[in-house]
Amino acid sequence: MSQDLAFTLAQSGLLTSDLQALIPQGFSPSTELSIRFGTKPLSLGNIFRASECKEVPLVSFAKEVDDTNASRLYTLLLIDPDAPTPDDPKFTYWRHWVVKGLRPVETGGPVTISDVLTAYLGPGPKDEEPDNLSLSKEDIGGEEFVQRRSFKAVEWVEQHGLQLVGVNWMRGVGDGWQE
Repeated sequence: MSQDLAFTLAQSGLLTSDLQALIPQGFSPSTELSIRFGTKPLSLGNIFRASECKEVPLVSFAKEVDDTNASRLYTLLLIDPDAPTPDDPKFTYWRHWVVKGLRPVETGGPVTISDVLTAYLGPGPKDEEPDNLSLSKEDIGGEEFVQRRSFKAVEWVEQHGLQLVGVNWMRGVGDGWQE
């Protein structure tokens, strides 16, 4: 795991054994995952108020280092590892958004989102797709509010043979939160 990523996750108390199953010790991203809500970039644990992340974020990432497979596709999981709160994470992992079929964009612009498995539901905090991944909405579970909670992210990633290539994360707070 990159030192900055590991440090920020550990400092926040999120580097639990569950999260380490998704982000293994020694993980080093092969691409940088950039996410923006409007003009505000998400960056390794910065804070977003609920009203700042109501709209679908802009996602961008470049082709992986030394990648010669131009047809490679990626899956994005936007999940909450301590839902509903850090003190009471009874709905870990909350599934906020799942998108497959993403292609890197060399210009740094946002990727095209077309194959949504779970519609975006904010607020909230990449996995590489194996060749010929055929997933449907039924494979991810329902989209109803209660069906999003307690998503078995580790099992789902393993079941579909996904490989982690990039991570970014944020902290969400209510609009009335005071520092």
